[in-house]
Amino acid sequence: MTLTLAQANLVIASAIDKAKELDIRISVSVCDAGGRLLAFGRMDGGHWGAGYGSQGKAVASAGFAKPSGLLAERAASPIMSGIAQAEGGRIFYAKGAVPIFSDGILVGACGVGGGTGEQDEECASAGVAALQGVAVLRG
Repeated sequence: MTLTLAQANLVIASAIDKAKELDIRISVSVCDAGGRLLAFGRMDGGHWGAGYGSQGKAVASAGFAKPSGLLAERAASPIMSGIAQAEGGRIFYAKGAVPIFSDGILVGACGVGGGTGEQDEECASAGVAALQGVAVLRG
């Protein structure tokens, strides 16, 4: 299975709905299993830099099939640094993204930037939870 644009946009809309509840402004990125951007959204008034963070976290989550925050502790290791360099510096090992699985198979990830790491992950998880039959792995 692959994620469709309609599914990615549903994830974004649901993550934004959660951000409104939390009274924060976010950017949301949804990527495929290979870490390539499928869809992106930034709330009105959201910081431009949060877009980079949301994408980098989503790439990390997809690349390792786990929440991006679980990777932060190992970020300075030579292997993790080398992977980030090989990926052109597009990987951010920080809390705020969760992988998306369908029938146990990684199909993508949702990354959020703009709040605290905890708020970002909460929004990402809410976005992914909107997809029926797709599992969310939280950190």
